Amino acid sequence: MKIVFATNNPNKIKEVQAQLPNHIQLVSLETIGCHEDIPETQDTIKGNAIQKAVYIKEHYGYDCFADDTGLEVEALDGAPGVFSARFAGPQRNAEDNMTRLLDDLKSKDNRSAQFKTVIALQFQGKITTFEGICGGEITRNKIGSGGFGYDPVFKPTDYKQTFAELSLLEKSRIGHRGKAVSKLVAYLNMH
Repeated sequence: MKIVFATNNPNKIKEVQAQLPNHIQLVSLETIGCHEDIPETQDTIKGNAIQKAVYIKEHYGYDCFADDTGLEVEALDGAPGVFSARFAGPQRNAEDNMTRLLDDLKSKDNRSAQFKTVIALQFQGKITTFEGICGGEITRNKIGSGGFGYDPVFKPTDYKQTFAELSLLEKSRIGHRGKAVSKLVAYLNMH
């Protein structure tokens, strides 16, 4: 089975493909000729995931899945949330985003946070969503060189390392995207 993953993020493609069984192959947006930025104008993570999946089906005709992920920080009333990629501005720079987050939390003792991923699957004429959540806390400094996005400042519950210090396999096993992908795979295996 081949299915389009509606992302241009090579890190996400690598992370998700590593979790898929051999009979499910990801097709990139580049492969289907989609080079534009897919709109993400919804006010929820789930809304953005659905919007992206519907966009690919409507404009390119392929069944696909799309994800959206947000980091929700308790002391910031759930921010950056749906604006995680653009937290420090439209340039979508991970270093800038982490710097702003650490600055915003400087005077806060509550470091509780969670990553939330929602995958929207546009498949056989209907949309199904799958959610994955990983709780943890925001560190006071960036630690580790692996992963991407906020990984160097997010330490999952019951771990001494940040996501940036964990292997791809371990991150996929316990992480938000990994949990959502597991639900997606289970669904696809039944259809």
